Amino acid sequence: MTRETDFPTSEPPAEPPVEPPTEPPAGSPTQPPAQPADARLPDWLEGARPRTWPNAFAPVLVGSAAAGLAGGFVWWQALLALVVAWSFIVGVNYANDYSDGIRGTDDARVGPLRLVGSGLARPAAVKLAAFGFLGLGGLAGIVLSATSAPWLILVGLACILAAWFYTGGSSPYGYRGLGEVAVFVFFGLVAVIGTQFTQLGSVTWYAVVAAVAVGSFSCAVNLTNNLRDIPSDTESGKITLAVRLGDSRTRGLHAVLELLVPLLATLALIPATPWALLGLLAMPVAWKANAPVRARATGADLIPALGKAGIAMLVWSALISAGFLIASL
Repeated sequence: MTRETDFPTSEPPAEPPVEPPTEPPAGSPTQPPAQPADARLPDWLEGARPRTWPNAFAPVLVGSAAAGLAGGFVWWQALLALVVAWSFIVGVNYANDYSDGIRGTDDARVGPLRLVGSGLARPAAVKLAAFGFLGLGGLAGIVLSATSAPWLILVGLACILAAWFYTGGSSPYGYRGLGEVAVFVFFGLVAVIGTQFTQLGSVTWYAVVAAVAVGSFSCAVNLTNNLRDIPSDTESGKITLAVRLGDSRTRGLHAVLELLVPLLATLALIPATPWALLGLLAMPVAWKANAPVRARATGADLIPALGKAGIAMLVWSALISAGFLIASL
């Protein structure tokens, strides 16, 4: 029997369809990996996280006012302390950006822009920025220590090490639930008490009480950030205090830090001056700052709470400082 294919055909056989050429994946030998674009100035500003800057301004304001209440305010030392605190907060923000970025922790980030994680800036550039601001704070701290107590240089060194190893190094303590402890110590106790000590040469009990309140507010700012990032931090293996406590208990702790501790501290400051009652005027601001947390907001809906928590801290610090100032006149 003759096969069908043995008969001649009037048309040539159809050509097989030609697939369009595809580009090799990024990172292959023939396709170099894409390089991150250069970040613009607004990107660098956002990467410095201005919402956290009240953590630097508030303790210097309160510590200087506490020095003034004791008769020892020195304006230029207060400015130096402000440079130290602000430089350190910007430095630690860039350091976290770098360290979390190279670990991949920020790959699925919900919060504000991260320079390395978003690919806007090269890791080396962000690392250099972190060292630059930490160095600036260190230089200002050396001058401040030299004009007050040289041993404070060691405290400044401890601040720099704490800033870097929060998320840097092989075993960052921020990944073990100790971030809020460091914030309370360095942006509460050390910042407020250190500011007063450099100007006054001693420490008063009311500066310690105020430092506890400022440290509590600072912890609330940090905890807001970590509450928002519980899902992504859990997935990436970043065990923050919020991850350890879980969602519900973290929200309860936030209320204690944002509302209860500052309220009790305000009342405890009345023996220093009845004008400390001005601090109660900040409690509605703190209540509003805690509102998204109470409402069980998640993800991007918690971003406004971060800025509001910082504003509450700054308002309380300004009012307490005003009370100290009035009492010192």
